[in-house]
Amino acid sequence: MTIIQAVLLGLLQGLTEFLPVSSSGHLAIFQNLFSIGKGVEDLFLFDILLHLGTLISIFVVFYREIGKLISEFFGIVVDFFRNIPAWLHREKGRKILRSPYRRFAMMIIISTIPTGILGILLKNIVKAASATLIMPGICLLINAGLLFFAERMPEGYKTPRDASFLDAVLVGIAQGFATLPGISRSGSTITTGLMCGFDSKFVIRYSFIMSIPAVLGAVVLEIKDAIGTHFEISYLVGTLVAAVVGYIAIRVMLMIVRKRRYLFFSIYCLVIGLVAIAGHFIKK
Repeated sequence: MTIIQAVLLGLLQGLTEFLPVSSSGHLAIFQNLFSIGKGVEDLFLFDILLHLGTLISIFVVFYREIGKLISEFFGIVVDFFRNIPAWLHREKGRKILRSPYRRFAMMIIISTIPTGILGILLKNIVKAASATLIMPGICLLINAGLLFFAERMPEGYKTPRDASFLDAVLVGIAQGFATLPGISRSGSTITTGLMCGFDSKFVIRYSFIMSIPAVLGAVVLEIKDAIGTHFEISYLVGTLVAAVVGYIAIRVMLMIVRKRRYLFFSIYCLVIGLVAIAGHFIKK
């Protein structure tokens, strides 16, 4: 892979991971159209590094909240074990989820469960779909519909204090299906969150922060497939580009969600999806 190709793929990853247009769909289309790599397996290591680059950008933007959530998570664990003697004596014990941040942390944990299950179940389907043009194209059309719907959703009010754990399950399911190339992770989780009545400021924070365990889990599952694959210095260049551009994309997305302007991205996904489907039949 050349430096230019790595920069372009890093640019695509950084932009499309956080803008609601599907990074996996764009990468699959780009790789298939321009025949980068001998096959999907050749790019496992590079794909992993690109996702780690975008994780860095999330930590940079939300480092205060992430630090607070990690602290509250360990507080939940400590209080749980402290309560065991009281529960054994059929006493009430201390309230564990006694703050909004603790509920936020628990919601992320709950959302990660259906995401992980679907990620495992869909793994082979995702690999096969990523090697084609037509499947990312179809999924981008679905994504366009989700974004069109999101712009017309009424303003919600739910914050961690008001949201239910069922809401967390539904958003986690949406994130699980977003492993399909062409379904935007941020677009699907934000749309689902809005459908559940989430406040616009909370839904964007929830969408991005909940991606951390999901992406780390995907990396763990895929790392065995990347062992022994060829490493190139261009991969590091692409990772750095993904991190820098991802940081900018998150800042842009924070403004977009507050203003609820998804129509442009809906039209964009519609056009790219149709182009990918057309490309599939032209290449046959």
